[in-house]
Amino acid sequence: MADFIFLHHDDASGGSRLDWDPYLTRLREGGVFQGGSAIGEGCCARKTGDAPELTAHIMGYVRVTADNLAEARKLLPGNPVFEAGGTVEIRELPKG
Repeated sequence: MADFIFLHHDDASGGSRLDWDPYLTRLREGGVFQGGSAIGEGCCARKTGDAPELTAHIMGYVRVTADNLAEARKLLPGNPVFEAGGTVEIRELPKG
């Protein structure tokens, strides 16, 4: 099993009024939910030179386990951002 993160962009209809409970309950019951949260204000920093601008359109994340990217993608139905027409960026979290 691999770990994946669903990065939720802020382009969904409904914004903060999305109902997450049914989706997160389904992921928990399926044993694939590894955590998640909204993402607040922040900054980019680097030791030297100018840091790039903050990726402001990412508003939160959900972490799941799946066999591969295709299986992770199958976990999107019911995701409030996805269902509201918003963008969900799926990234594998490499094991270190």
